[in-house]
Amino acid sequence: MKVLVPVKRVIDYNVKARVKADQSGVDLANVKMSMNPFDEIAVEEAVRLKEGKEHHAAGTATEIVVVSIGVTQAQETIRTALAMGADRGILIQSDADLEPLAVAKLLKAVVEEEKPDLVLLGKQSIDGDNNAVGQMLAALLDWPQATFASKIEIADGKAKVTREIDGGLQTIAASLPAVVTVDLRLNTPRYASLPNIMKAKKKEIAMKAVADYGTDIAPRLKVLKVTEPPKRSAGIKVADAAELVSKLKTAGVL
Repeated sequence: MKVLVPVKRVIDYNVKARVKADQSGVDLANVKMSMNPFDEIAVEEAVRLKEGKEHHAAGTATEIVVVSIGVTQAQETIRTALAMGADRGILIQSDADLEPLAVAKLLKAVVEEEKPDLVLLGKQSIDGDNNAVGQMLAALLDWPQATFASKIEIADGKAKVTREIDGGLQTIAASLPAVVTVDLRLNTPRYASLPNIMKAKKKEIAMKAVADYGTDIAPRLKVLKVTEPPKRSAGIKVADAAELVSKLKTAGVL
C-alpha cells in the first residue's frame, strides 16, 4: 500500500507570530519555520503503518511519499519527514501562499500521478487554520474521506477510522483509496535520530513546478488586512472571597 502524506512548512508553534506593519500579512523574516504539527502526526502514522507499530500489521504501508508545496526552503520540511521514515519526497515550488482550493487541485494532480492507496494529512495547518484541503481533495478525487482521526486501522481494503466529534467519538469505515485527516491525539511523533537524519540527505526529493501540473491556482479570496488580537487588560488581586463577589457584581457578571 502506497501512502501519500502532504506536509506544510509553517511558523514554528513555539514562535509568536508578528503582523507586518502594513497589516498585509504575517512577517516571516528571520522566523523559525518547521513542519506543521498535524502533518508531523500524519507522517508518524504513515511510518507506523510501515513498521507495524501499535495496532498496525507490519508492512501495511510499503512506500511513503511526502509532498510539499512552497518555497525552496520547504525541502528542509521534507527532509524532516524523510528522517522520520518516509521513502521519498516531492516539492512543488511556489513562492505564493496558495489558497486551500489551489493546494487541493495540485494534490489531486499528484495523486493521479503517484496513485496512492491512502492520502494521510493533518486536519489543518496552524498558520491559516482553514481545515479545508483534505475535504476539498476528497471531493475533487471523488474518494471517501474521514476527518479528525484519533485512531486508524487498515484491513480488508478499508480504513476503519475513529473520529473526534463534539459529542465524543465516531467510528466509520472508508473503502480505499481514501483521504484521512489526522487529529492531535492520534499519536506522538518521534524525534528523528542522527543516523536517520544523515540517511535522509541521500533520499530523493523530486523538484517540480506548479506549471508542470497544468492546474488553475488563481486566488478566489483577497486578504483585506491582518491584525493582532486585542491585548488583554491587566487583572487585579482581591483580598478575600467577599471582595471577589463584590468586584464581579460591579462588573455585571453576577
